[in-house]
Amino acid sequence: MQFRGRPRLLTPHPARDAVWLDLLDGTTEEKARVAEATGFRVPTLDLLQEIESSSRMAAEGDTLYLSLPAIARTGDDRPVLTPLGIVLSPRHLLTVRFAAVGAVEAMAARPGPPTGSFGTFVTLLEVLVDRIADALERLRAELDTLSRAAFEAEMPVHNRPAAMDRRLRLALRAIGRTGDHVSVLRDTLLGVERILPFAADQAKHWMPPEFDDRVRTLRQDIASLNDYDARLSDKVQFLLDATLGFISIEQNNTIKILTVVSVVGIPPTLVASIYGMNFKYMPELDWLWGYPWGLALIALSAIAPLVLFRVKGWL
Repeated sequence: MQFRGRPRLLTPHPARDAVWLDLLDGTTEEKARVAEATGFRVPTLDLLQEIESSSRMAAEGDTLYLSLPAIARTGDDRPVLTPLGIVLSPRHLLTVRFAAVGAVEAMAARPGPPTGSFGTFVTLLEVLVDRIADALERLRAELDTLSRAAFEAEMPVHNRPAAMDRRLRLALRAIGRTGDHVSVLRDTLLGVERILPFAADQAKHWMPPEFDDRVRTLRQDIASLNDYDARLSDKVQFLLDATLGFISIEQNNTIKILTVVSVVGIPPTLVASIYGMNFKYMPELDWLWGYPWGLALIALSAIAPLVLFRVKGWL
């Protein structure tokens, strides 16, 4: 449990005088201490995981109970959503989380005391939005790299089928991971977009007026990031369709090669079958040049379809 405010040694009840309290997978004892010091009803994990608007945004007097899906990372560095609970009052800000959230950790590492509960709340959302913006910029760079790789896959240096298949499979996995990351960021942005105007409206009678401009700017930033996220989602879908199209072309090429091989093999098989018949009277059997004739006919019958396919542009 973290306290942000006056130093803990100045008072026997540090939570009572702290501006920001952060519970990371808090124990029953820690939750009871926070509830006693602040009067808050500490939300549970089950409550924070509910997706109804009434569960994510509620007001009890001057106390606001908010929640949103925040980004956390697993051991394999894969972004996942974890519920982040926020309880806001004129005196205190409480964050309740059950996983390491980078924005909260970055906020806690900032020097200097908090500027009141609402100022700390706005600063926390600003840090969260800034980190989302940085993540979107990185994803845009990754998508640009994937786009170049996808559309350079047909260059002669990569024309070996096995290498082409490997590149396309890797590209498909990378696009899927990037699309999942974009979706996670969009969910977090949507959560911030919902709770910010609700908090500003419910706290307008006790919110310091100097935060009006910061709230307005933050809402504009969220709107612009939503548009940017939508563009990235469209680009992910475009790259996904393009990669699947390349995979379909490669599969068609493989089927075409097998079809050509089977068609080319039919005429020689027919010729060999004719001369393999066990009839007593076959003129070519007594002919001195019968065997070379049969071989030449087999070769010619195999070459003729290839020439025809080449003239037609099918190969």
